[in-house]
Amino acid sequence: MSTGTIYEIIGYTGSALVVISMLMTSIIRLRVINLTGSLIFTVYALLIKSYPTAAMNVFLVGINVWHLIRLQKTSRHYDVIRTDPEDSTFAYLLNTSMADIRLWLPDFTIPDRKPEIACLVCHDRNPAGLFLASDSGDGTMEVLLDYALPVYRDTSVGQCIYGYLAKEGYRTAVFRMNAPKHVGYMEKVGYRKNNRGEYVLPLRPEVG
Repeated sequence: MSTGTIYEIIGYTGSALVVISMLMTSIIRLRVINLTGSLIFTVYALLIKSYPTAAMNVFLVGINVWHLIRLQKTSRHYDVIRTDPEDSTFAYLLNTSMADIRLWLPDFTIPDRKPEIACLVCHDRNPAGLFLASDSGDGTMEVLLDYALPVYRDTSVGQCIYGYLAKEGYRTAVFRMNAPKHVGYMEKVGYRKNNRGEYVLPLRPEVG
């Protein structure tokens, strides 16, 4: 393989990552992938001695690093509103988010029996997350929906809602749906898989 071909592969890889980053709904994931693409494209630009292109991508790397640091340091305050799953605002957000919800929770359906726990999480008066669970008794709830809108897609919404429900007297959250894409998030929140294949989260009032 010639040197020129290797350079082209590096350039195409950087370009592809920058384009892919624009498809991300998570702001953090967008920044990380864009940062990686910009770094690779900087190397490519230096290899072909295109210094203006290299300078532009170094600038983009700096912007992405700055935003990632700011996102990590910024603490968001959320409000949890205990509501009814048939409330018009909750139902509207649920229905309009259904396509995205099923990307993460493919088995989710609106339950026939109305869940005892329905919460709307807001940030600066903007909807940030939706939560549904059934009360199993003895301080245990079965989670039916734990969903954050794309711009708030990290663990902070989940930590807030579980902290709120712990203060309401719940001690254990159980998740039984088959949702491979959702597992990474659940493990970050603190869920652990038991020998029955369920994901279980002990709730602590001090969380959130």
